[in-house]
Amino acid sequence: MKFSVRIPFVELLGFELQKFEGGEAEITFNPSEDHLNSFDVVHGGASMTLLDVVMAHAARSVEASMGVVTIEMKTSFMCAAKGPLLAKGQLLHRSATMAFTEGRIFDASGKLCAHATGTFKFVARLPVGPGGAQPLNRISTD
Repeated sequence: MKFSVRIPFVELLGFELQKFEGGEAEITFNPSEDHLNSFDVVHGGASMTLLDVVMAHAARSVEASMGVVTIEMKTSFMCAAKGPLLAKGQLLHRSATMAFTEGRIFDASGKLCAHATGTFKFVARLPVGPGGAQPLNRISTD
């Protein structure tokens, strides 16, 4: 299954979308040596990106025509993540403009490695041109 939008950073990491429906998303990640930290386990930043992307997709799965932006995210690491990983995201609650989500990362043995909660704001898709998506104006200058 392909991602519905092009996300260059996700392509660089090699995430693969497995499920995208009904408030749920699943993404697999087979980390390479470039994704490891000095302890030879998956870098926390790569894990947090995986959680952010799977939760955003869980939110978008109920309204794929909209985009979402991350408002806040809290991550807890339970154990070192190694080898092929599976991330599962779930939409817990949705309002007209916000989505409240949960994400989990599991290793190949099914052990829970990390957990996150995230809040996302639904936004209209931005026009994409030759240079890519236009930047979001997140900070008001008024």
